[in-house]
Amino acid sequence: MSSKGAQIENKRHLKRFYYTVDQAIEKPFNWKQMWRLLYYLKPYTKTYLLGAIIAMIVSTAIRLAIPILIGKAAIDIAIAKKDTTLLLYLVITIGILYLLSYVANYFRIKWVNLLGQNVIYDLRQHLFTHVQGLSNNFFDSKSAGSILVRIMNDTNSLQELFSSGIINLLMDIATLLGIVTILITLSPKLALAVMVVIPLMFYVTTVLRRKIRRTWQEVRIQQSRMNSHLNESIQGIRITQAFTQEKENTEFFNGLNTDTYNAWVSATKKSAMFRPFVEMSNAIGTVILIVFGAHLIILGPSNGGIELGTFVSFAFFLGMFWDPISRLGQMYNQLLVAMASSERIFEYLDEKPNVDEVENPYEFQEMKGRIEFDHVQFSYDENRIALHEVSLEMKAGQTIALVGHTGSGKSTIANLISRFYDPTKGQVKIDGHNLRDVSLNSLRKHISVVLQDTFIFSGTIMDNIRFGNPGATDEEVMEAARVVGADDFIARLAKGYQTEVEERGNILSAGERQLLSFARALLANPSIIILDEATASIDTETELKIQAALRTLLKGRTAIIIAHRLSTIREADNIFVLQQGKILESGNHEQLMEQKGEYYELVRSQFQMLDAI
Repeated sequence: MSSKGAQIENKRHLKRFYYTVDQAIEKPFNWKQMWRLLYYLKPYTKTYLLGAIIAMIVSTAIRLAIPILIGKAAIDIAIAKKDTTLLLYLVITIGILYLLSYVANYFRIKWVNLLGQNVIYDLRQHLFTHVQGLSNNFFDSKSAGSILVRIMNDTNSLQELFSSGIINLLMDIATLLGIVTILITLSPKLALAVMVVIPLMFYVTTVLRRKIRRTWQEVRIQQSRMNSHLNESIQGIRITQAFTQEKENTEFFNGLNTDTYNAWVSATKKSAMFRPFVEMSNAIGTVILIVFGAHLIILGPSNGGIELGTFVSFAFFLGMFWDPISRLGQMYNQLLVAMASSERIFEYLDEKPNVDEVENPYEFQEMKGRIEFDHVQFSYDENRIALHEVSLEMKAGQTIALVGHTGSGKSTIANLISRFYDPTKGQVKIDGHNLRDVSLNSLRKHISVVLQDTFIFSGTIMDNIRFGNPGATDEEVMEAARVVGADDFIARLAKGYQTEVEERGNILSAGERQLLSFARALLANPSIIILDEATASIDTETELKIQAALRTLLKGRTAIIIAHRLSTIREADNIFVLQQGKILESGNHEQLMEQKGEYYELVRSQFQMLDAI
C-alpha cells in the first residue's frame, strides 16, 4: 500500500474509532422517561412551579374572557342597544383585565426562569457527582470530551424545556381546551367547520415525529464526537506539532465539523416543516370562517345562524387557536431535543460502579497497613488476564517493591489495593478486612498514590499541595514541601506558594510537578503510600534528595514502590518480581541477587546499559 493510501486508511480507522465514542440510542419516545426527567421539578413544586401555574391560569382565563366581552357583550348588547354606559364599563373592565394579565405574565416568566435555572443546576450537580463516583472501567471506555458533552451541552439543552416549555405547554393546552369549549358553545356548526383541518395536521406530525427525534439525536452524537476529538487534539497539540501533523489533523476535524453541520441542517429542515404547515392550516381555517361565517350571519339566529358579535368572537378565538397549535408543534420539537439529551444523561446516571459498597460497610478509623492478596485473579477484559492466582503478604510498616517488565501486573496490584477495581477471583485484604466489605472513602483516606504522570490542577502551588488534605494549615503545607525537597524550587518562583501553575501545571517542569505530587501525598498523612514509577521524571540529584526524606516519612507506613529504575528499591524490605501476572521471586535485594534469577538478570541488564552509556 502506498504512503498516501496508508494515510487514508489510518484516517478511516480514526473515524471509525470516533464514531464508537457515542452510539445512537434507539429507544421509543415514552412518558416514563419524561416523568423521570420531570422528577427534578419536585423540590420546587410548592414554590416556583405552583406560583407559575397560578399566574398561567389567571392570564389564560383573562385571554379567553376578553373576546367574549368584546363580541357578545360589547357588540351584540352594548353597541346593538346603543348603551354607552355599559360600553364604558366594558372598556374599563377590559383595560383592568389586560393590566392583571400583564402582572400575571410578569410573575409567570419570572418564576419559570427561576424554576428552570434551579432544575438545571440540580441536574448538572447530580450528573457530575454521579460520574465522580463511577469506577475506573467507566473512564477507561469513555473519552473526556464525551463526558464533558453530557454534563454541559446535554444539560444545557434542557434549559428551555424547564425555563418555559413546561408551563407554556400547560398554558397552550388549557387555552386550546378553553377555545374549543367556547367555540362549540357559541356555534357548533362553525366550530366544526373551522377545525376540520386538525385531524390532517395531527396525522402529519405523527409521521414526522420519529424522523425529527432521530435527527436531533444524531446532532447530539455528532457534537459529542467533535468535542472528543477537540479535547484530545488540544491535549496532544505538542505531539501533533512535533510530527507536523497539523494538516492531517485539520482535515480530520473538517470531516467531523462537516458531519456536525449536516446533522444540524437535517434536524433544522425537518423541524422547520411544522410552522409553515400550521400557517397553512390557519389560512384554510380563516377562509372557512369568512365563507361559512358570513353565510350564518345572513341566516341570522332565528334560522340557525349567528349574530355579528359571535362572528367577531370567533375571529378573535380563531387567531388565538392556531398560535397554541403552532407553539405545541415547536414544543414537540423541543420535547424531542430534550428526550434525546435526557436519554444520554440518564444513560450515564444509570451506569453503576463496578466497585460498589455493601450495606453498612466497615469504616477504617485507623489503618495499620497489613495487605494480603489471597489467590487473586484479575482481568481487564475476557481476553487478557492481568493477574493469575496471586497470593502475597505485605506487613504493616514495610517498604515493598514490585518489579517486572511492562504488563507484568505491577500497576494492577496497586489499583486493587486502592480498590479502583475489584479482583475477578480471590480477595484483597487490609488489616484482615476484605476490601469489598470496606467503605471506599475510609479506605482511600488512608492511602496516597503518586503516579508517574502526575496531575496538577489549575490554581496555586499552595492549593495543589493542600489537595491532599484540605484542612491543612499553610505551615503544614510548607512543611510537607520542605520534607520532599520541593521548597527549593518554590522559593525561586516570583510568588512562591501563591504562584499560579496554570492548566496541568504547564509552568513547571516534569520533575517539579512530581515533587508537588509527593508533597500532596505526604500531607494526607496516609497509612499506605503507593509510588507508581513516581521517581521516573526526577533527575538523579533530586531523586537522591527525596530518597533521604522518604526513609523518614515512610517509617511506620506501608509503602508500595513500583519502579523500573532498580536503584530506587535496593532498601525495600521485600521485593516481588512479577512476570505475566505471576510472582516469580520474592525477597530483599541481597536474597534475590544471591538466587541469580529474574531479578538478578534485571539488575545486571540495567547496569550493563549504564556501562554502555
